[in-house]
Parts: sequence; C-alpha cells; structure tokens
Amino acid sequence: MRPIHTLILAPAVLALAACAPSTEPVDEAVAPAPAPVQTPVDEAPAQAPAPMEAAARMATAVLSPTEGNEARGELQFAVVDGNIHITGEVTGLSAGGEHGFHVHEAGDCSAPDATSAGGHFNPGDSEHGRSGQGEHHVGDSDNLVADDQGVAQVDRWLHGASLGDGGAADIIGKGVIVHAQADDYVSQPTGDAGARLACGVIEQL
Repeated sequence: MRPIHTLILAPAVLALAACAPSTEPVDEAVAPAPAPVQTPVDEAPAQAPAPMEAAARMATAVLSPTEGNEARGELQFAVVDGNIHITGEVTGLSAGGEHGFHVHEAGDCSAPDATSAGGHFNPGDSEHGRSGQGEHHVGDSDNLVADDQGVAQVDRWLHGASLGDGGAADIIGKGVIVHAQADDYVSQPTGDAGARLACGVIEQL
C-alpha cells in the first residue's frame, strides 16, 4: 500500500502539468502582409503649352534705278500696331532733296521709266492725300528726305494697308516708287511728285 502523502501529491502534480505552457513548436502558416492600398492621387491635367505668338509678317523690296537715274535701295515692311512700317535706305537722290514715295498698283518695273507700275495703289478709290491724315490712297506715304550725300534713311508709314493677308489692301506684289520731286499731298491724283527715279516690287519674306 502506497503512502498517503504520495496519493495526496499526485493530483496536484497533474494539475500543475496541465497549466504549464507547451514548449513544443506550433506550425502556423505565416500570412503574407496585405498589399498596400493605392490611394488614387488627383493629378492636375498637364497644361498645354501656350501657343506661340504669330511672327510679324515681313516683306522687302529692292529698288533699282529707272533709265538715266541713280536712285536705288532696299526697304523692309512690317506690320506694327495695324499699320505698315517701312524702313531702309535709298541712295542716289538729290542732295538735301525731298522725294515723293508711294506704293503703286502693279509690281511691274519693266518699263524704262517704271510707268508699268501703274498709278498709286488705291483699292478704296479715295482722293490722294497724306498718309494718316484724312482721305488718302492706301499707297500714300510721306516724302523721303535725303541728306547732303543724297542718302535717305527711310522711316515711313502706310495707313490702311495690309501685308500678306490676301485682302483688297494687301501690298504684297505691288510696286514701290521713289519720285523726282516732293509730293505736295494735295494735287490729284499723285501729288505732283514728278518722274519716277527708282522702282521695286514688294515681296513677302
């Protein structure tokens, strides 16, 4: 027969064994980490590049002397604030003289005296006058003034003309004339500017 104290201790040992944590490894499947949730980002639409400003329309004319004369030069035409700005240089003029300066209706300098260029460019059928001052031809411009060497620095304007738009007032393909005398801005139909010293044709660049 077992001792009494052994019988009393046996249940207590069994109870403690039941409460002890297991030291054997447990195979647990490792769950993969959930993929991060992509939160949509509101992106501003790409800004379209600003349209390039249209380049100013430009044109040029090379002036050649008419028969028996020496006037020649080169002119540039540009659209500025809705009008046509003419710049350039003309040589071979009378020293200190004033010379009528107009756009003519035809781009034809073939005649020895440049009469092939026709009359002033006048699509509106207006009276001759001074550019920018009351009624005038589209082809009217202020006189050129030569220095003591017979050279005129051109800085003149056409009002009411256009450049390269194909409209009625477009001066592309028209003639440009330097006259022997000053335009008086009054006499009809040409300002009594006299003979034609040089002629050129306006060509778009």
